[in-house]
Amino acid sequence: MIELPADTISAPAGVGGPPISELEAERLIGAICFKTGPPGTIGAELEWLVADAEDPLLPVPFDRVREILSDLKRPGGMPGAGLLTLEPGGQVELSTAPAISLSACAAAAADDMVVLRQAFRSAGLTLTGSGLDLHRTPNRVLDVPRYAAMEEFFDRRGPWGRLMMCSTASVQVCVDAGLDDDGPCGYRFRWRLMHAIGPILVAAFANSPLSRGRPTGWKCTRQLVWAKLDPCRTRAPAGAEPARAAEGTADPRLDMARYAMEAEVLCFRRFDGKPWTVPAGLTFRDWLRGSGSARAFGAGGPGGQGPTEEDLRYHLTTLFPPVRAHGHLELRMIDAQPGEDGWIVPLALVAALTEDREAAQAAMAAAEPVWHDPGAAGVPPPTQSPSTASPWLRAAWLGPGDPVIGRASAECFAAADAALSRSGAPERIRAAVSDFAERYVRTGRCPADDVLDIIGSGKGMS
Repeated sequence: MIELPADTISAPAGVGGPPISELEAERLIGAICFKTGPPGTIGAELEWLVADAEDPLLPVPFDRVREILSDLKRPGGMPGAGLLTLEPGGQVELSTAPAISLSACAAAAADDMVVLRQAFRSAGLTLTGSGLDLHRTPNRVLDVPRYAAMEEFFDRRGPWGRLMMCSTASVQVCVDAGLDDDGPCGYRFRWRLMHAIGPILVAAFANSPLSRGRPTGWKCTRQLVWAKLDPCRTRAPAGAEPARAAEGTADPRLDMARYAMEAEVLCFRRFDGKPWTVPAGLTFRDWLRGSGSARAFGAGGPGGQGPTEEDLRYHLTTLFPPVRAHGHLELRMIDAQPGEDGWIVPLALVAALTEDREAAQAAMAAAEPVWHDPGAAGVPPPTQSPSTASPWLRAAWLGPGDPVIGRASAECFAAADAALSRSGAPERIRAAVSDFAERYVRTGRCPADDVLDIIGSGKGMS
């Protein structure tokens, strides 16, 4: 069953129990990341960039945003029981309560969004559905130790971390991990499926072609930003992607354990007022062993001991692969969508392709050429050679204009349409998916193309 946990744990590092061993950590990672059971629950996390209604180039006073959310967090403030949080750059996130069906999730989110939009509109602000801020430079306004440490960590690799933290927004869809078996409802198949269709979702919903008002040359610049970040925490674990299946094991639990153990520690939670920053190169395995840079913090970390179970759980919240496993599976590769209810389409597409067995099998087959026939895509993205062209970056560069990804996208939407019909999904949802397919998928376009058309016309973006 899906749980939408808070992204932070209050206890400082080294507090909350005895130190754990490497073996215990590996076992815990598998248990924490994949909670198996009958699938059927779904959730969404909708991120929005906040802009001034009159002049989108102006910075938005953070206090105004915080006041709005404080008012909405009162009892009964959100009719759909959604959770409101803030991202480092002041982006607003609505996390739905776990729902037992697509229709229930969409209805609750829609009710909450009406209230949320009205509250911001009354304050002279707008919520913008774009994967990357169209105009403004990144500016971290949430001053908490976690994000200060995160900023310093990513700054070691360039400006990309600040862009990700402060200037991006997405539609994240959450589905159950699945049953503990090898069938189409099992967590192993669902894990592989989510990664197989990942580039298709990047391409179909690409909506971040601008930075500071100018075209970047990419349909999904947000995906490019993620690709520039620390690969030990943003790339998919070994074995998850079809092209890298041989690198992993037959069990995603083991692959995820290795991934988490080899990822660098992003921050040490402290209670003494000192920064949470960590020396470069310290992996969680190093911390467990009390080796390497961990010695600078004592016998293994702050407080002179190795990491506890709570430290491990916190470390897992600092990993950002395209499909994040933390009990349920969270798909993180979809740009925020334009319009009042553009988010419904990716939510419905993922639900249809995961909850309907026939559609799931069709989607897996459709994705196969994306991973094993890259030569058919023609010229690779500017950042890669033909021999190393990543499906993720091909999708980000050309969107559904990549012929292989475009065909796979059309097949996935057709499978989803049939699945939504079989499930008796509400007409509003089916119509939204059908209209999107007609407007974009069948014409090789994505929302980013609309943005580029406006820029090309000289009308500018508001």
